[in-house]
Amino acid sequence: TSCAGGWWSGKRVDSHPWLSFSLLFLVLWGQASPQCPVSCQCSWDTATVQCSDAGLREIPEDIPPETVTLHLEHNYIRNLPESAFRELVHLRDLYLSHNRIDSLATGALRHLGPELRLLDLSHNQLRQANRDEFGSTRAKTRLYHNPWHCDCALQELMETLHLEPETVNGIICESSIRGMGEGEHVGQPLVKLLDSGVNFCSLHRKTTDVAMLVTMFVWFFMVIVYVVYYVRQNQAEARRHLEYLKSLPSPRKAPTETDTLSTGF
Repeated sequence: TSCAGGWWSGKRVDSHPWLSFSLLFLVLWGQASPQCPVSCQCSWDTATVQCSDAGLREIPEDIPPETVTLHLEHNYIRNLPESAFRELVHLRDLYLSHNRIDSLATGALRHLGPELRLLDLSHNQLRQANRDEFGSTRAKTRLYHNPWHCDCALQELMETLHLEPETVNGIICESSIRGMGEGEHVGQPLVKLLDSGVNFCSLHRKTTDVAMLVTMFVWFFMVIVYVVYYVRQNQAEARRHLEYLKSLPSPRKAPTETDTLSTGF
């Protein structure tokens, strides 16, 4: 019994180094391996991060930098901050559809690398957008099913982005710039309006010109009013000065030598 007990105790002593080594290996491997964001599933062999339908209200901050495909659709995300995708330089496919995104920070998508192939922003709450928010991305872009306000900025964005052809008719004007027949354009696809000759930027330039003319007229009118006021004030001051001079007593004339001689004779 003592021998058996000694044998088992020896085995326990010998297993301690192996157990310590195994634990150390697991700790080091856990630190070296990439971490998957909470509420997401990661597939390391395809570099895919699946966060769809996860109840997210903002972009996760711990997305692995090696991510190639990122699924964030069917969540409650409202906006895209400028630093949202700063580290995802290898991203190729970004799915953001069926969220509540109503604003994009300036340059929010600027950090996405040239490898980006697909950008899905469909089925959100976007009303306005411009080129600065998208940067120089050449990815195939989906913007349909958003309550778009059709204006010059959106027209310029449409001309810049590489829109997915089969979804471009889904970019509908829910409202439009004033003076462009809002009721007539509501419910119309933006691409069809542009093809028919509607130019939102021409009205924008006309509006800017009118505003500039009005500003110049107001400035000129203020200058004229000031000049008239200044002249009238000077005339009033001059009139008061003349009246003051007239009110002064006239100085007596000093007798001359001729007058003295005349008096003597």
